Amino acid sequence: MSHSSNPFLNLNYEPAIESLADYHDVVTAAEYPMHRLRWRNDDILPTLGLDSSQVSDDDFIEAFGHFRAVRPFLALRYHGYQFGEYNPQLGDGRGFVYGQVRGVDGEFYDFGTKGSGRTPYSRTADGRLTLKGGVREIIASEALYRMGVKTSRCLSLVETGEELWRGDEPSPTRSAVMVRFSRSHIRFGTFERLRWIGRADLTRKLLDHVLQIYYSHIWGKENQDDIFYLELVKRVATLCAQWMAVGFCHAVLNTDNMSITGESFDYGPFAFIPTYDPRFTAAYFDHAGRYSYANQPAACYWNLEKLQDPLSMVMDKDNMQSSLLKFKDFYRDAYCEIMLKRLGFSSLSEPETEELIGATLELLSAAQVIGYNQFFVKLRQSFEPNWREDANKIFSSHDWELNDEQIILLDKWRVVYHQLLIRLPIAELENIAQQLQQANPTIIFLRPKIEELWERITTDDDWQPLYDAIAQLKT
Repeated sequence: MSHSSNPFLNLNYEPAIESLADYHDVVTAAEYPMHRLRWRNDDILPTLGLDSSQVSDDDFIEAFGHFRAVRPFLALRYHGYQFGEYNPQLGDGRGFVYGQVRGVDGEFYDFGTKGSGRTPYSRTADGRLTLKGGVREIIASEALYRMGVKTSRCLSLVETGEELWRGDEPSPTRSAVMVRFSRSHIRFGTFERLRWIGRADLTRKLLDHVLQIYYSHIWGKENQDDIFYLELVKRVATLCAQWMAVGFCHAVLNTDNMSITGESFDYGPFAFIPTYDPRFTAAYFDHAGRYSYANQPAACYWNLEKLQDPLSMVMDKDNMQSSLLKFKDFYRDAYCEIMLKRLGFSSLSEPETEELIGATLELLSAAQVIGYNQFFVKLRQSFEPNWREDANKIFSSHDWELNDEQIILLDKWRVVYHQLLIRLPIAELENIAQQLQQANPTIIFLRPKIEELWERITTDDDWQPLYDAIAQLKT
């Protein structure tokens, strides 16, 4: 197969991060005994100017399984705070940037691999990805994307036919290589490494690169550095609010997992919370609950504060600190906006917003028999215009087994919701139904659901239930 016939090999790859020295090592991809395409994300192809009917499975495999090179593969260098402890022994240990392209939307994107073999940063690891890890990343990114979270996405997953041994999966387990489509692989930890080696010059160079490519709307402004940090604070606060509103627990919010574009990426032991439990922790190794569901805003704030250390080599620390103090307001505004949408409203007054969200969380906290995302799905499926006529019609057909205290809280919620409905013109009710549909996909990827899909793959090699579940997200 010649280069000329593969659309992926004909994209206009730009040597952006490649043109900067000192931030990466050129590496080669592993060779695998097998290449079986298990996932291709055709939804992404139009962003690349590609028509999915013109892109074959073999095209995916040649580019993202055999790794036919168009530009050098770059394993990025970075450090990071892991569970609060600084670790200078990091870097891309099982991945590299395959290439960087500009989408038809004018934005700049990376193809980044996971499971593509050993690099100078692999240490004792094998540089591989388990097939289950790849499946979980597809689920996390597609579910988050559907729910409006700013996230990387999985472009392809190729099963590679090796046996891997892992402590957290029944082993031997199957292997795969994944390609992630994201805005950037530059992390907070990319900057932290530069402070560790004492290179203010490289920090300035990297910051200019970030501003030119990812914050081009502020590039060249008089106080561009300060505007950049304030915008990053806002992006991270908004992202964190998105996670919290959709009930997502990332589980490993180390600074090497924080993107400089404020995008969610790298999904390991993540989980969607089953019920509204602020103490819920997704990673079995997070014994202190540092990255529990409720701690995510504080973790993001801490990471932004730590990022000031390397940036202060070239920026004013006091200005950064005063920008960081706006995190709370950015977070609250974004959280309220998303929660309102999940509840069917595009905008309410501040007191109405507080009352509705407060009543919702109070109910979901007390009534653990109601699943967190299940509540919003039930709201989507049950909503009727006649709810406006009578508060008792709201959730009249629910099948939750509630005790007396929980029934009181449900009744309180009904009254609040009903009051909001009667303040709206009747014509608005159709918009509420549409808003509920848009914000709340009917499929919820709790752990048992993910395990059930994986069971079908591992016992029968049946991938259809996974594909069907991902397709259901779109409805």
